[in-house]
This record gives sequence, structure tokens and C-alpha cells, in this order.
Amino acid sequence: MDKAKKFKLFSIRGGVHPEDRKRLSAEQAIEPLPMPPLLHIPLQQHIGAPAEPLVRRGEMVKKGALLARSQGAISAPVHAPTSGRIMGIGGYPAHHVSGLSVRTITLKPDGREEWIDSLDPVAEPFSLAPEEIARRVAEAGIVGMGGATFPSAVKLNLRQRYRLHTLVINGAECEPYLTCDDRLMREQPGQVLDGVRLMARGLGVERVLFAIEDNKPAAQQAMRAAARDYPAVTVVGLPTRYPMGSEKHLVQTLTGRETPARGLTAELGIVVHNVATALAVYEALRHGRPLISRVMTVSGGAIRTPRNLRVPLGTPLSHLIDYCGGFTREPSRLISGGPMMGQPLPGTRVPVVKGSNGLLALTNEEVQGGREMPCIRCASCVQACPCGLVPLEMAAHIRAGSLDSSVRLGLLDCIACGSCAYVCPSHIPLVHCFNYAKGELAARQRAQHKQGETKRLAEARSARMEAAKQAKRAAMLKRKQEQEAKKASPTEAAPAETTPAENAQAEANP
Repeated sequence: MDKAKKFKLFSIRGGVHPEDRKRLSAEQAIEPLPMPPLLHIPLQQHIGAPAEPLVRRGEMVKKGALLARSQGAISAPVHAPTSGRIMGIGGYPAHHVSGLSVRTITLKPDGREEWIDSLDPVAEPFSLAPEEIARRVAEAGIVGMGGATFPSAVKLNLRQRYRLHTLVINGAECEPYLTCDDRLMREQPGQVLDGVRLMARGLGVERVLFAIEDNKPAAQQAMRAAARDYPAVTVVGLPTRYPMGSEKHLVQTLTGRETPARGLTAELGIVVHNVATALAVYEALRHGRPLISRVMTVSGGAIRTPRNLRVPLGTPLSHLIDYCGGFTREPSRLISGGPMMGQPLPGTRVPVVKGSNGLLALTNEEVQGGREMPCIRCASCVQACPCGLVPLEMAAHIRAGSLDSSVRLGLLDCIACGSCAYVCPSHIPLVHCFNYAKGELAARQRAQHKQGETKRLAEARSARMEAAKQAKRAAMLKRKQEQEAKKASPTEAAPAETTPAENAQAEANP
């Protein structure tokens, strides 16, 4: 019997079943996107500190060259997606709903695609120590490519703090429309599995659970065939349900264990990585290639020809849309990622970044909406919440300005999956409300931290000035005591003058 068929799964609370709409792009094989005229490469493409640029305007670089190095414990370097000339380093609209400018390197491709060996490939990467695997993953600039963008090397190093036993690969891809992970598993199962096994070695675990939703039978079949000779890897079919791809709920489905509130799955001995991340690890260790491109889905009712594309990082979204035939009509909403958890975009000028797994252009018919009405307290949001929260109560407290009460109700445990807003008959934008509250809390924390730092610096300055005054008083007192001691001591007698005869005698008898 196939080991996946007898694998026991556990139920989770809540969740929804939105129309998946994956048929628009599911059968579109991955295509390489032609290089755009300019690449805009942000220095902040990951959680943590932005990378520090190492290049200057006018400098020529080769493909794979290190453009910016990581800063701090949680950061990731940035590499050149192609060869060309650095046109400048400055502000450019961010891949974010705000559209605010972030520090960005602009690179003009020269069309030569000349590589530089910034990373050394390894013929036998399974001979590397776990620490060396993590170091090479960090040097390659690999981050979580499911959207979280947490530096992958930091996750691999969790073995130093926790007793790990299982690696879970998230192939659920539960968001509607998105099919890029599905295509990776179908087209490159061997390379994906190689990356998975390398990550397992980096974590020091013997067990791998490769989880794929049941609406991807071709991907399940391809990965099972690739894993046939590796008994430590089990490919598990998951029920099609949103948000099955949530890290904590995926672990609960597979193991029956709940992750502590605001805790890590590593506390249970489990680490979760994404399919695309596994492929990036394979390319870094086997071929010495840093993370300079990624596969993403371009879809939605307003896209003429939905596709799955391998896209150089820094490519403007307008270039992807043009390659897919442009818009059939003006989209009602432009979204980065999936429709449930994705972020609205300010326009098509923004560039592709490491966490970009999808670009959706949705029509009015596809955008669920309607005029917002008062809450009727039907509790549909409570039933749908996979975290067991009470969204209607949290929203009421937030609108009343009582953020502390919303925190006590579990605001910080909300994963912003959008299930509550999806089922709300009153069309209340609950997730927007919760995101606003989290942002406001973060702003307050920053303000408190700034106030505390200002107070600390002021106290330190006062202490320095007081110490300087004390030192000055001590120096003046010391000088005064020396002067008084000098006045009080007897005057030394002047030496007597000698006669010429005495001098002559002294010279004759030295």
C-alpha cells in the first residue's frame, strides 16, 4: 500500500472553500520572461534589516554578482539578476500597498548574460556539515518564497536552539488562482526533492513530510515518483481547504499538535519550508546560483493570457502584463499574491521581489464586495476563523479605539487569512481592520521605544555632564591643595658661591 494513503490526518477548526480558479493557469508550463530594459532591485526584499549596497553608479556588474550585503542577524544579500550597468541607487516605489519609496538599485541589462562565480557549486553537497549548508544558503540570499520572506538560513539554524525531528514542505498552495508551486512540482520534481533533502540535512532531521493539496493530483504523482527511493520522505495528500497552507495549521493537520500562541513550530520540533525555497536551495548548492529570479503566476479575469513565468527579480510588473497580452479590460483590483492574503498594489511600476508568487488583475465580477453594512452578529466569522478567535468582537473593540481589549481577545494571534471577511454577509473589511490595529500597535511600540531611548540618552548625557563637573571640581581642588602645600613648605637655601681659588682646587682634586 502507498504510504501516503495510510497517513493519518487531523482536523482543524474553521476555514473556507473559495472557488480556486486555478484552471486559468494550471496547465500553462513555466516560461522564461524576456529581460526588461531596466531592473529595479530593492534592498529590502526580506524580513529584517535591508541589505547594504556594495556597488556604485556607472559600475559594470556580471550576473550573480553581489550587489548588496546582509546587515545584522536577520537580513539577506541581494545579487544581480543579469549583467549590465548600475544606473543609480535611490528611491523607487515599493512592492507594497503604500507605494512609498524604498532604497533601490537600478540596473540596465547589457544583453550578454555574463555570469560571475560569486558562489562555489558543490559536487557532493550532502557531504557538507549542517553549518556549512546554512552558511551557503545565507550567502545565496535565499528567503521564504511562499510570501513570508524570512531568511531561510535563520530557519536552518533553529537546530541550535530546538530539538528538531521533522521538516514539513508546504506544497499546499491553497490560495485561489496561484499555480506556480504546482508547476514547479510537476516540472522539476527531482530538483525540488534534492533541495528538500539538503534542507533536511541542514536541519539535522531524518523525517520529511511533503504536503500537497488534493486538487493537485499531477503534482502529488510527480513528487511521489521522485521520492520513491527515499523512505524518509512521505508525500501527503491534504484536503482542499483554505487556509491549509498556513504554517501552524499545516503542522496541526499533519501531526495533531497545536503550536503555542505566538510561538514557533520549532517548539514542537518541526520546521516548515516552501516548495520554491527548496528549489532555490538546490540551485545554490548544486550550481552555485544565488536567488536572482523566481517563478510566479500572472492571472485573473483581466489578464488576456494567464501564465506561469520565471521572472528576474526587479522586473517591473508592467513588463509581465505586457508579455501576457495586456489587460482585456481595466482591472478592478491589482493584487500581489493570492486574493485572500495578497496585498493591493499601487500600480504596475513596482518591481518583482523575492516574495512575489503571483500577480492578479481581477475584474469587478471576481472581486467579492458590496456596500458595507452593520454587523448582524450572525457569527459566521467566528465559525470560519481557523484560529478560534471572535472577529466581530475584536472589530468592535478596534472601532471603539480599545486596542488593548482587542489584544486580549487574540488580535496578535490573527494570521490575516481573510476567512472572516470572505464569509461576512455584511461585507465588513475585517482583515483591513485587524491589519490597521496591528499597524497602530506597532507604531505605538515604536513611539514608546523612541521615548525610552530619548530618556535613556538624556539620562546618559546628564550623567556624563555631572561626571565632567565632578572631575573638574576634583582637579581644581587638587591644584588648590598643591598650591597651599607649596606655600606651607620652607624655602630651600640658595647654594653658596665659590671663590676662584676653591674652583681651581676642585679641578685639581676631582
